[in-house]
Amino acid sequence: MASQSLRRRLLDGETVLGTFQLLDAPMAAEMAGVAGLDFTILDQEHGPLTAETCVAMCAAAQQGGAAPIVRVRNNSESEVQRALDIGAAGVEIPQIETGEDARAAVEHARFDPLGSRGLSPKVRAGGYTGSDDFTERQNEETVVIVHIEGERGVENIGDIVEVDGIDVLFLGPYDISQSIGIPGQVRDDRVEALMAEVCDRAADAGKVVGTYADDAEMARQWMDAGAQYVAVSVDGTLLTRAFEDIVDALGE
Repeated sequence: MASQSLRRRLLDGETVLGTFQLLDAPMAAEMAGVAGLDFTILDQEHGPLTAETCVAMCAAAQQGGAAPIVRVRNNSESEVQRALDIGAAGVEIPQIETGEDARAAVEHARFDPLGSRGLSPKVRAGGYTGSDDFTERQNEETVVIVHIEGERGVENIGDIVEVDGIDVLFLGPYDISQSIGIPGQVRDDRVEALMAEVCDRAADAGKVVGTYADDAEMARQWMDAGAQYVAVSVDGTLLTRAFEDIVDALGE
């Protein structure tokens, strides 16, 4: 495993790479780390994954050397608490549109005095036995990532960046495209303009920007624009394309 937490690496200015995982497969989570990715996002919002299935996937990702990040289904206290208690290195919280939404995310993900996350130190995140520094360590190491996925979130970015306790502003290009009436057109100038606006505002506020990219070319574009936390493609997509390459090369 990495000697530093993913959060510490981001705060130190590093750029980290990962992917999204929809497959209920601990070995796939482990493969992400073995391949050299810094994190894998276990997607409970758009996939079949649950807190129960993600326990083994968190352990496998950590064994491989990748930080497991859980994208929860919604911005609720129970969703965020369960994801962190099972040992995720961080949470991605969808559909953050206002400063109030962002403050709620911090409340759910941070322990006192930074938030009000429910406390049970005997969970996997606490090594099953807990420790005197459990809450302090979790506040120090947990990555809190909020998704800016629509035009309203972009409009309110000034309020969102002012919220203490948010580590990454994650831009969802597909949802942004849908919010302005051009669903799926993630490379349209209008989508890119909104994303660039957030990158600029985040840089001014000293905040880290993250985003999703379909491929390495798109990833490089947003890394050049300042994104430090970049998730490239989805495990199912990557596997399907690998199979297609075999069929194209050898099939009739």
